[in-house]
Amino acid sequence: MSMNAYITGACDTRVGELPGSSCMGLHAEAAFGAIRDAGLEAGDIDGVLCAYSFTEPHLMLASVFCEYAGLSPKFCAAIQAGGASACIMVMQAAALVASGQCSHVLVVAGDNRLTGLSRDGAVAALAEVGHPQFERPFGISVPASYALVAQRYMHDYGVTSEQLAAIAVEHRRHAGRHPKAHKREPISIDDVLNSRVISSPLRMLDCCLVSDGGAALVISRRPAGDRSRPAVEILGAGQGHTHEHIVAAPSLVDFGCKASSAQAFAAAGLMPADIDVALIYDSFTITLLVELESIGFFARGEAGPAALQGALGLGGALPCNTHGGLLSYGHSGAAGGMFHAVEAVHQLRGQADVRQVDGARLAFVHGDGGILSAHCSLVLGAA
Repeated sequence: MSMNAYITGACDTRVGELPGSSCMGLHAEAAFGAIRDAGLEAGDIDGVLCAYSFTEPHLMLASVFCEYAGLSPKFCAAIQAGGASACIMVMQAAALVASGQCSHVLVVAGDNRLTGLSRDGAVAALAEVGHPQFERPFGISVPASYALVAQRYMHDYGVTSEQLAAIAVEHRRHAGRHPKAHKREPISIDDVLNSRVISSPLRMLDCCLVSDGGAALVISRRPAGDRSRPAVEILGAGQGHTHEHIVAAPSLVDFGCKASSAQAFAAAGLMPADIDVALIYDSFTITLLVELESIGFFARGEAGPAALQGALGLGGALPCNTHGGLLSYGHSGAAGGMFHAVEAVHQLRGQADVRQVDGARLAFVHGDGGILSAHCSLVLGAA
């Protein structure tokens, strides 16, 4: 089944430490790159979706961007769902073109999170994730919240620190094949286990990066006229929302990714076993492990051992985050999740160079925001 929506353009900027970069500059670079990649002109864009920014926060970020870029779309909105924002923007854009409200929707995110934000500023921005009454007064942090999930998973399913470390090591190996990745030098399981504790059992190398960067896609009603590369079709999408604050989570082992992925697979008429390459949000090593099992790529307690055996590698059973993910490619706020979607497009077009998964025809992309709070899943196919 098709949603009658196609990704026709994709672009991501350089990523990492980009002195002199700005939120709007990164947005514009990614946006115009994606528009060019789709073979379109700026005037063809009749819908614009943006996310949020830590360095240039604004109540109407999409309107600010359109003013900056000289765009006058007939649909314009900003979507704020943390790390799920990119996938939710793609899902919203697909609905807009499938319903005939727009022909070409630009979805764009970017932030200079590394060079544009002080350490105190970054901590203050992320502190807002905690519940003001029941969490923040007790000093909870985002890593501590994910550490709760990791502790529970270790208790219930025997997950080990070595298994989590194997996920970080594989991501760095993937990033080593991507010329733009923020961190490319190889790491070992010992390196991860010897990195400093951030919130037990999570260590420094279990945590995502902080990077500058931007990324954008163009979602269109029909494939681009240029037949030199395959179009990428949005085959299915779904969301799942169980809580916002971890204190209110109905479970520490079951999350909304189960519902969001089930919806996306049902819409596409596919199953996890059909997927050639997975691009799944990896804010922490435990995030990815939880989602791999909840989505159904691995049975409970099996994702960790599989990671140790190389299942997530380029030649593995499920090549995952072939660009290096948030753990090693880069994390620029909402653009972090957009990098996953851009990599999916590159894989399905056969444009991933030495990272290319042989014969990749079907990709699964997933984003989650908050503390495993907001979830959105996409199934994409080479049309």
